[in-house]
Amino acid sequence: MENFTNIPEHNTTGNVGFNQSNTDNETLLDIIKIPFLVALLLIMISMGCTIELKKLWAHLKKPWTLSVGMVCQFGVMPLSAFILATLFKLKPFPAIAVIIMGSCPGGIISNVMSYWTDGDMDLSITMTVCSTILAIGFMPLNLYIYSPAWRSEFNNSSNEPQTPYKEIGISLITLIIPISVGVFIARKWPKQSKLIQKIGTGVGALILIVSAVVATLLHKSKWSADSTLLIIGVINPLIGYTVGFILAIAIRQSWTSCRTIALETGAQNGHLCTTILTISFKPDERTSMFAYPFIYICFQVLHGLLFVTAYQIYKKLKKRPAEPMDSTQSTRRGEETNNSQRREENAPNDCTISEMTELI
Repeated sequence: MENFTNIPEHNTTGNVGFNQSNTDNETLLDIIKIPFLVALLLIMISMGCTIELKKLWAHLKKPWTLSVGMVCQFGVMPLSAFILATLFKLKPFPAIAVIIMGSCPGGIISNVMSYWTDGDMDLSITMTVCSTILAIGFMPLNLYIYSPAWRSEFNNSSNEPQTPYKEIGISLITLIIPISVGVFIARKWPKQSKLIQKIGTGVGALILIVSAVVATLLHKSKWSADSTLLIIGVINPLIGYTVGFILAIAIRQSWTSCRTIALETGAQNGHLCTTILTISFKPDERTSMFAYPFIYICFQVLHGLLFVTAYQIYKKLKKRPAEPMDSTQSTRRGEETNNSQRREENAPNDCTISEMTELI
């Protein structure tokens, strides 16, 4: 199996040009981060405007649905990642990257997709927050369970993956603050919050899509990774979406909750995965690992957008107005209405009948 091209350390004329191009790409990516973060901020505030605190509290008081989501998140996804890494016989470092990605909690992308598919936003936000908190314990546990096959490689070269507690805390803050702002706006100015929802989601979605396309084009080197990583990156999110949906149906959840659980299961926090790789492995080891989080993120977004598109088409077809009647049908309908009105006018009322009885 061949990993994407490693950059040699020594400098030649060709390498100087390549490094300069790579530096320019990194600069552009830093610039793209600003509109990307603005888009996420707008979308998260818009989602906060849809949150109802009573429903949010209801999910916490009766966490049956929430528990199913956590089983999918920390049970199904790490297990599927391990099975795929084993079946495709990945080398140790790419295999660990796959398992780390499968062990990550849900990300903000799942909330965005749930919002665009009319999901249960109270459940979606609750699942993301709870999975991020539980990741503090479940991520090390899953890595301990599923990494023994490659642990000897760590002992020879580097430390085992570390849990980035600081990054987990930052993820929670960046999730809770904008949503709290949206909740406050909805309670303080309910009419204005509806306008914010429309503008925020529309503008935010546009910026998000453009930024994602540009970032994908600038990360061309990631697409030269081992073909098996590409295949796993396509399959793994689909497994999460599908299994999450099936389990939600099995416990007789509403269609709204089924969509939400499915999206929360398949969409992982890729940024957290790259952070773990950065703090846990040496630069030469990370070379064969960084491609997978990028590939997974791209395909989880692609699958999610296809799901959103299919749902929106279904929604429009379901709300399609009835076909207009032709002239003959219209004439018949008018005659039936007139005849009905005449019968009602000619029918004797209770007063008339009582008067006739008295006369007799």
